[in-house]
Amino acid sequence: MFALQARQDFWSLFQRITYQSVRAMSGMQEGVELMARPGSSTSFFERAWERLSRNWKEIAFSGTKGVNLDLAKGGKSDLNHLKKNLKACLEARGGEVSARAQAAELGRLYLHQDAAGRETFLKTLAQDFGPRHEAVQAALENLQASPEGSKGYYAAERELINALTPDSIRVLKLFSSLPNGVKFLVDLRADLLTLSEQEPATEALSAHLKDLLSSWFDPGILDLERITWKSSAALLEKLIAYEAVHEIRSWDDLRNRLDSDRRCYALFHPRMPEEPLAFVEVALGDGYAGSIQHLLDEAAPAFDTAKADTAIFYSISNTQKGLQGIAFGEYLIKLVVQRLKSEMPQVRRYATLSPVPGLVPWLKTLTDERIASFLSTDHRKVLCEMSNTDTTVSALQELTRQPEGLLVSEVSERLKEPLLTLAACYFQEKRDDGQPIDPVARFHLRNGARLERINWLGDSSSRGLKQSLGIMVNYGYRPDELDRNHEAYMKDGRIALASEVKTLLKKAR
Repeated sequence: MFALQARQDFWSLFQRITYQSVRAMSGMQEGVELMARPGSSTSFFERAWERLSRNWKEIAFSGTKGVNLDLAKGGKSDLNHLKKNLKACLEARGGEVSARAQAAELGRLYLHQDAAGRETFLKTLAQDFGPRHEAVQAALENLQASPEGSKGYYAAERELINALTPDSIRVLKLFSSLPNGVKFLVDLRADLLTLSEQEPATEALSAHLKDLLSSWFDPGILDLERITWKSSAALLEKLIAYEAVHEIRSWDDLRNRLDSDRRCYALFHPRMPEEPLAFVEVALGDGYAGSIQHLLDEAAPAFDTAKADTAIFYSISNTQKGLQGIAFGEYLIKLVVQRLKSEMPQVRRYATLSPVPGLVPWLKTLTDERIASFLSTDHRKVLCEMSNTDTTVSALQELTRQPEGLLVSEVSERLKEPLLTLAACYFQEKRDDGQPIDPVARFHLRNGARLERINWLGDSSSRGLKQSLGIMVNYGYRPDELDRNHEAYMKDGRIALASEVKTLLKKAR
């Protein structure tokens, strides 16, 4: 037993040392600067692509021949070479081994281009390798000429579907058989989404590729795994880089988020075992959390999980830009709730601590007349007095311009009720399609959550104050109410509200 523990301690220490080395090589400063984002020459993203190119070199036919092309210049000979390689992939002479070698060569060519070269590559692929229109027309004529329900009719259907599939997608499918080829395609779609000039052809290619990836990333084949302090250094590095809601500021911050009273779960695809698709960070405690600063306080002692009755989901991040439009968050939350229910039956409540990213932009659109329709005379008077202005519009403009004033206790106490009332009204505002104007609200309410509580100064950071005057909210996930709330929301646009939020709305005019 002692020997086993010693080996575990050694392995944990080795991972920490390895991770520190990786951080140093990435140019990160302890507690100050996170690693470079994608696109930086020092980021692990760039290093991963370099390793991928080296691995594919062993599979490709030509070694470095195609790698030296400079597609950014758009030279005729280079473009002709690119098209020749693309056609060779389609023809796949020599069978499966030959097709993989052609794809590897083509992939290495792409990986060695700069941003402009990759754009040329993608536009060429989209514009010159679309559906085969003559084949589409012939298949359509065969379909129309065949009696419905006949053998020839269904054969013509298959022929039409085959003809409508772009040659570009046939080429890209070949990468799925290469090591890390699925991840390559995900990143390639991310490049498609960031092209400097979107054109119908590239937009169509992006849509086709999204459909292909959607079929490969069906939630039913994804794995849920817990990330802990003993997870691999590479995975922890990605956790830091991909965190999109609350920046991981330091090594101690990361360790705090993986402490005994915390949980972190991620979804993985079998073909991308080291790449989280989405992850959620959870804090275990007693009751709803109202402040992200308190929740992430590194000096606070770990909570006794045996006494925990609430799980707070405080950060949900999608990590792969190339999978934009393919939703994982809803599935991830439901899986984690199921996992926690089985592992910690004493936990009875599941809720989020969520930002309100649209609140300040909405406040800036309000006129005096609209503010008067929301707030009582007394509330409007308080707004003007505390901002030393003559109109409520000016008062709100002053608040959004200098929100740090809300951290002064006297100001905070007097403005709390009118601003919380405005926030409650904000969640009743809808777009033309009947959906709430707040994007985070749309996500959670669509999942069947209930708007549980609106928290004053829930995020007192500079970002939180500028985004929502520090206001955060709890969305409650009550397993026995999710389906009912979801149906009411989707069918009638009805938002499930807790009594505390209803009380705030009653204070509105």
